[in-house]
Amino acid sequence: MSRNFLESMNMMRVLLFLGTNLAVLVVLSIVFSLFGLGNIQTETGGLDPGALLVVAALFGFSGSLISLAMSKWMAKRSMGVRIIAQPATPFERWLVELVRQQAQRAGIGMPEVGIFDQPAPNAFATGWNRNNALVAVSTGLLERMTKDEVEAVVGHEISHVANGDMVTLTLIQGVVNTFVIFLARVIGHFVDRVILKNERGYGIGYFVVTIIAEICLSVLASMIVMWFSRYREFRADAGGANLAGRQNMINALRALQRVHEPQDLAAGEFAAFGVSGKIADGFKAAFASHPPLERRIAALEQARG
Repeated sequence: MSRNFLESMNMMRVLLFLGTNLAVLVVLSIVFSLFGLGNIQTETGGLDPGALLVVAALFGFSGSLISLAMSKWMAKRSMGVRIIAQPATPFERWLVELVRQQAQRAGIGMPEVGIFDQPAPNAFATGWNRNNALVAVSTGLLERMTKDEVEAVVGHEISHVANGDMVTLTLIQGVVNTFVIFLARVIGHFVDRVILKNERGYGIGYFVVTIIAEICLSVLASMIVMWFSRYREFRADAGGANLAGRQNMINALRALQRVHEPQDLAAGEFAAFGVSGKIADGFKAAFASHPPLERRIAALEQARG
């Protein structure tokens, strides 16, 4: 996993959700297959599209909803987030009070506030609803940015919560999952009947091909989720500007540019996940969760003008 992959603001929120969603889908598929749940065959052994669509929707939305419910727990565990239950230092008191004030202004419940040990400037927000969220910042963010810039970054994350981005992401992922599951089983049925010429029931080939197709299609379908993520970043930037000041938000993005110079990306790395602001070419650009930094800065400057 590349250094810049980990350093995108709010990147981990999306990636943790996608990873958990994919794992849940695979587990559900295996369980349903083992227990013969969700019959999608007609009496003659053909494929029943109506039954398949129902099963696909059940699987798809179950995967995304379970991922949403687990998102905060997964983020805490995977990132080693230390929740500030009782602020121990003046800086922690300042951070908690900052989150409290911005949450009140944004009209959401007080999120949990956490810090995780990472030298790179990073932050994310997650949670199953706007009144039960988590806002976490890295030690690198607190050490390498000014208080005004930290305020802007926190405002950006609070805006993600206030805008309901995780819930909307869950609904989009549920729809995407439904089509992935539907198409994977159509592919599995085709391979089982046409290539393997299995005439009755489903053989092992169907189940293996279905799971492999589901994983591959899920990766491709994540491009839709990443497009949504890029779009919502502009809204979160605008929200951060409203909460902390437009110039502070611009300064925070420029601080990220100074930290993550393009030359830091080694040749062959998945540069689309970096925060250098360079637009990756072709296929890789579709998997970028964040727009280039210069575009985000330009959008804020144009709105100010």
